[in-house]
Amino acid sequence: MRCAIYIRVSTDKEEQKASLKYQKELFYKFIEEKGWDIYEFYVDVQSGTTAKRKNLQRMIEDAQDKKFDIILAKELSRLARNGELSYKIKNLCENQGIHIITLDNAINTLTGNTNMFGLYAWMYEQESQNTSNRVKETLKTRAKKGLFKGSNPPYGYEVREGKLYIRHDETPEIVRRIYKEYLEGSGRESIARRLYNEGIKTPADVAGKKNASDKWNDSTIKLILTNPHYVGDLVQGRTTTVSVTSKKRKKQDKDDMYTIDNTHEPIISRDMFEAVQNLMKQRKKFITAPKLHLFTNILFCADCGKGMWYRSNRPNGYICGNYARHGKKACSAHTIKEDFLKETILYDIQKLVQEIDKEQYLKELEEKSKKSKKDIQQKLEKLNKQMDVLKVRKKKFINMLADEKINHDEYLEMVEDNNNELSQLTEKKNEMISMLESEQVMDNIDKLKQELLQFLNFDELTPEILHRLINRIDVKEDGTPVIHYRFAAPTFE
Repeated sequence: MRCAIYIRVSTDKEEQKASLKYQKELFYKFIEEKGWDIYEFYVDVQSGTTAKRKNLQRMIEDAQDKKFDIILAKELSRLARNGELSYKIKNLCENQGIHIITLDNAINTLTGNTNMFGLYAWMYEQESQNTSNRVKETLKTRAKKGLFKGSNPPYGYEVREGKLYIRHDETPEIVRRIYKEYLEGSGRESIARRLYNEGIKTPADVAGKKNASDKWNDSTIKLILTNPHYVGDLVQGRTTTVSVTSKKRKKQDKDDMYTIDNTHEPIISRDMFEAVQNLMKQRKKFITAPKLHLFTNILFCADCGKGMWYRSNRPNGYICGNYARHGKKACSAHTIKEDFLKETILYDIQKLVQEIDKEQYLKELEEKSKKSKKDIQQKLEKLNKQMDVLKVRKKKFINMLADEKINHDEYLEMVEDNNNELSQLTEKKNEMISMLESEQVMDNIDKLKQELLQFLNFDELTPEILHRLINRIDVKEDGTPVIHYRFAAPTFE
């Protein structure tokens, strides 16, 4: 654990300097006992009522970049005494995976102890909620005047002085095309696939959003097909935030929305819009949920990693889900038949059972397993001794820093080298433990045999059996399956 230590004193008087030294000694002792690392001390000489504390802000920025794992403070009041900072620190804990611990035991997010923090958060949330309500009232007033208040205008429109105007590019025509193709019988996914393969920019891309995808999706098409702005009406307040502390949004009831007719030029006629809404309702009645097939959630494309989709017209086969949704620009089909997969898996199980029946095979397996376990256990003992030495060495580094025998940069360099070595040993140890567990599984060879024989008694493979036998199956471009079994048939040189 890399620790960011925050210390605040009110003034730079002598008694406060003594407090600063005392606080540092407390943190040195605490971190040494835990076996953690010091990332940096962030010290401010300033009142806790102001948010403009240089090193506190720097620590928050470093936390957002995940430069450390834990924030340590003597008590919560040293960190925050206003609402904005309270929520910043709360979000670091909840969203960035940064833990907070105070030495007075009031806050410890590692153990779930956040009672005092909740009290501070509640107090300032009320104030923030009142401010939010005032802002919403202002937005409602703008909406009643026919002014668009959203952060991004609907696809096909632009905002000038609070009003919506049709863009002078291809986007309005794309909106008309989407409505036309849907009425002509195309599904939302097929429309999205065509737009993607033609290289048409997505709404997110047109809006200039960061990390905008170039792929059109079913949900994007649905938003366009159901947006009443396209008939020239201004509809505001369709969604609202869940709470003042959350960016998540929920749909509003119609009574809470604000609709003003004919505020801007329409892209779609009212007749066409209503026809699309009726058609969507009809299709929803007759579209059944997609059926789960035998290899659903276990069969994946080896190239793009997406799940394979069942297609009865292939015949009875699977294709890459990325290809099915977006076409050949995204990936290739990677077609594979379901019957071929069944035959392959049954053949593999039968072959393993036949090998298990051989007496010589069992003897070789037993001898190899015993020797392998002994070697692994010896290596594990050696690794544990080496790791213990490194852990003791880490505590010495903290004492050297506290006694000012080394400076902070030298401490960080020594800790980094030590941690890298410790990380390598830990990785080797985990590998050894996995190998040991594998050997222990092979000890019970009769149990494995009985389980496999039990599977062979079934007339057909079921999803339950597949998930017990197989981790996943990757399908190569030529349709060759790579099956990752949960058991491994040992081979001998």
